[in-house]
Amino acid sequence: MSESTTPTYSPGLEGVIAGESAICQVDPNAGLTYRGYDAHDLARLTSFEEVAWLLLHGELPTEAESEQIREELADERELPDQILSMLRLFPEAAHPIDAIRTGVSALGMFDPEQHDNSPAANQRKAIRLIAKIATLTTSFWRIRHGEEPYTPGNHLSYAGRFLFSLTGREPEPWRTTAFNAILVLYAEHDFNASTFAARVTASTMSDMYAALTSALGTLKGPLHGGANEDSLHVLEQIGTPDRADAWVADRLARHEKISGFGHRVYRTGDSRVPVMRDLARALAKRFGKEQTVAICEELEAVMSRRKGLCANVDLYAAPVFSMLDIPAHLNTPIFACARSAGWCAHVIEQHAHNRIIRPRSLYTGPARRPVPAR
Repeated sequence: MSESTTPTYSPGLEGVIAGESAICQVDPNAGLTYRGYDAHDLARLTSFEEVAWLLLHGELPTEAESEQIREELADERELPDQILSMLRLFPEAAHPIDAIRTGVSALGMFDPEQHDNSPAANQRKAIRLIAKIATLTTSFWRIRHGEEPYTPGNHLSYAGRFLFSLTGREPEPWRTTAFNAILVLYAEHDFNASTFAARVTASTMSDMYAALTSALGTLKGPLHGGANEDSLHVLEQIGTPDRADAWVADRLARHEKISGFGHRVYRTGDSRVPVMRDLARALAKRFGKEQTVAICEELEAVMSRRKGLCANVDLYAAPVFSMLDIPAHLNTPIFACARSAGWCAHVIEQHAHNRIIRPRSLYTGPARRPVPAR
């Protein structure tokens, strides 16, 4: 290939602008906005339902619209009996994110509007998906542990209903408030790997269920959504704040990646960290587990000193999930429940202004050569 025809190459598409979007802005200098609203303010002041409406429609809902989407998400939470039967067939050792990915793919076949990519149909499918991904998560977890799936009444918020469905007990208001903040912070994040995977699939004019199946497969990886599960293991291994420096030194000597640090876009720190850190501190004080947060804070200092890396949201999300009594294997599925709102918004946007996403590759194989005679 001649120099004049060699395409510009950026490994991992780093810094490449791959499309336009009006949904979310990730500022490398630590800003995050959803449709122009600061994500930190949204986490403190709004419900996940209101954020889902914002992402899907472009504006925060009125009081009537807020109640409308709360009711719609509650009404659409039930799974077809066939899906529940399918969940019972999965191996007990299956990871919940695999069950959810397979469940979403199967749900598409039960939706009469599956192949209708019109804006109105996509809005209706988005509500079904956001609602049912939560039920897939809680139902599989309960089935896996010998319990029947549980769906509470419609009186709770999305966050409260998830916790009730998981445990069979109505959650305390403070627990619902904390969980709601987590959902809001994870709801959307620009062209991250899973969102981009969803948009690539949607760009072929495939349906929303197929696009979210692609997103879920991408989210699973430890370099993306799986990182928050791995971060909890890091904290358990360190054990006490005074061991953080030696633990980091050992991992760096072995050239191992340390979960909970670094980000492709942020340069001065993940903008979601301060909110998640404050949430972790509040829960730690409530439960007398201040040492857990102290490990995170010491780890932040060590990694900044040794590698110049800032923490990302997964570092503090791990202890928050733990203190809310959420099993570590559900960290990534809960990420999926929250991000489903962003994924659906991006699929709607992609279908509305579509051009198939088809990048080039930089060929590094042999030069053209003849096929030998046989």
